[in-house]
Amino acid sequence: MVRVMATGVFDIIHLGHLHYLEESKKLGDELIVVVATDMTVRKRKHEPITPQIMRCELVSSLKPVDKAVLGKEGGDIYAIVRELKPDIITIGYDQPFEPQRLEMELAKRGLKVKVVRLPHLDHDLDGTRKIISKIIEFHTVDRKLKEIEQK
Repeated sequence: MVRVMATGVFDIIHLGHLHYLEESKKLGDELIVVVATDMTVRKRKHEPITPQIMRCELVSSLKPVDKAVLGKEGGDIYAIVRELKPDIITIGYDQPFEPQRLEMELAKRGLKVKVVRLPHLDHDLDGTRKIISKIIEFHTVDRKLKEIEQK
């Protein structure tokens, strides 16, 4: 049985996330997804839009996912890898890790894990920031139209 581990924030679920998880699942028999905690998201990206429990529950309900768990707090990013014991870790096209370097760091810790970077899905709304920008754009246009109508 080949266990695959995927990680991410999954703040607003979109096609990019689904593509990443579907491609991850194709690499093994079991897909476990590690969802970043709110504290990790704040430290590395932005203020989360949806709370960690909600994000984890949403991810766990997706068809390719066998299990979703929250990441670990603290400085040791390898603790969750030791706990889950994946054969493969997939990283998204935009995640800030180099596969070979990550494999070497895992090996230093006695963890023999293959790391695979997955390709980008080319879609106009394939990212959380793109979706937020589109919502802001619609809201701005809608507000301007209402102002024009009121004049």
